Amino acid sequence: MSDSIKISVAEKLLQIEAVKLSPENPYTWASGLKSPIYCDNRKILSYPEIRNYVTDAFAKLVKEKYPNAEVIAGVATGAIAIGVLIADALNLPFIYVRPEAKKHGLGNKIEGVVKPNQKVVIIEDLISTGMSSLKAYDALIENGNTVLGMCAIFTYDLPISHQNFNNTDCELTTLTDFNILAEFAMNSSSISKGNYDILMSWKENFNK
Repeated sequence: MSDSIKISVAEKLLQIEAVKLSPENPYTWASGLKSPIYCDNRKILSYPEIRNYVTDAFAKLVKEKYPNAEVIAGVATGAIAIGVLIADALNLPFIYVRPEAKKHGLGNKIEGVVKPNQKVVIIEDLISTGMSSLKAYDALIENGNTVLGMCAIFTYDLPISHQNFNNTDCELTTLTDFNILAEFAMNSSSISKGNYDILMSWKENFNK
């Protein structure tokens, strides 16, 4: 993924407030953790131009990096919609993976049709610690599939996520990341150098 695309995606996420930065008044995540950054990439779906840009960037990435991909898998629920758009652009089958098996009906964890041994690329909207994303990887491996890699819109780039991915054979590629976005925000005067330093300190010291 070229630096120009990473910067462009970062700019677009900030433009539509899919990513918000508030170093002085941190957000509270669902886990209760205080964070200077909040990400909701579902907002991309409401902006056709940006939605198309992100879809095209993903499609080009998959074509170049994983030309043998046979199935696109979205991680429920955040990556289902964008995953469908990418699969459509590539004319490939789409499935999605639940965080856990349904408690009723057929008890599916993987929804859609995918055969063992098929080559799959996983689409994710956001990587935080990587744990929930890698559950989808584990489910597909258990199903007998070959996972070529995982592609995500954005990563907080936390040290713990690197550790979790390094413990698997799952390759991760993102359209943009925390460092690129924070640097763009500072260079465009969206945040001060002092607030940039707060952001970088939070990232490096996460869970320490």
